[in-house]
Amino acid sequence: MIQLHRLEGFFHVAKAGGYTRAARAFPYPITQPGVHLQVRRLEEDLGVRLFDRVGRDRVELTAQGRRLFEFAAPFFEGLTRVAESLLSGEFAGTLRVESSALEIRHVLPKWLRRLRTMRPDISVEVLEVAAVEPERLLVGETDLIVEVLPRVPQGIAVREIARHYTFLVVPASMQKRGEVHIESLRDEPLVTFHPSLPQAAMQLAAISAHFQPKKVVSASSTESILGFVAAGLGYSLIPWPSETGPRFPGVRAVRMKGEGTEFPIVVAWKKRKTPDPLVDAALSALAH
Repeated sequence: MIQLHRLEGFFHVAKAGGYTRAARAFPYPITQPGVHLQVRRLEEDLGVRLFDRVGRDRVELTAQGRRLFEFAAPFFEGLTRVAESLLSGEFAGTLRVESSALEIRHVLPKWLRRLRTMRPDISVEVLEVAAVEPERLLVGETDLIVEVLPRVPQGIAVREIARHYTFLVVPASMQKRGEVHIESLRDEPLVTFHPSLPQAAMQLAAISAHFQPKKVVSASSTESILGFVAAGLGYSLIPWPSETGPRFPGVRAVRMKGEGTEFPIVVAWKKRKTPDPLVDAALSALAH
């Protein structure tokens, strides 16, 4: 196995073209014999000659040495810049975000555009999930979650960034005029999220406050529910991240008001003893 300090000695000798000049270029005190020993041990580890002597304290790379230098140079040349970025807290990287389709479409774009403007060096990976799992933050499988969180596990911090408003949606053909009253839908099928999703239980609980639906049809997403309603397959109660509600052909949306009809959309992240600069940059973009 190649030891890093020996590879470092090789890099400086190749860069300086000699052992004495390499010793002067080191970021820490080292003698010329010390540098020579690092290179000789590296040659023994690899079983090849890396330099040929061409003059007094002047060496040149062999073909094998050039190949190794091509590999090692980008690492050592970039190491100083990386160390400086770590110290400043402004380094590039990939920010992992998990959210549902509705938030990805209506909440994330404006925020992520601001982040890109402020920090173009940060790339963002967005994963669409049907149901978020806050515990993934705790085990480091994602960096941020954007969603309505009925529960917030210990060790997770949250900040509200938007709100969901509840809308009753019915086919436009069902009631073209006048107000829509939920009690008048008692005999119509209710379109819910799939029973495996937590949103389905919330929908059923909200409707059960008025009556028990006689028939339930399930769909996989908010967009699917709206499509079902537009096709005349039933009505539904859906969350929507704006007070104006969905604009969907063939659907009429009426905002529900009162207790339990608004839900905070939060960005959630893991609490850390040492702050994560990528997460901090994303949170900073929220404030602009």
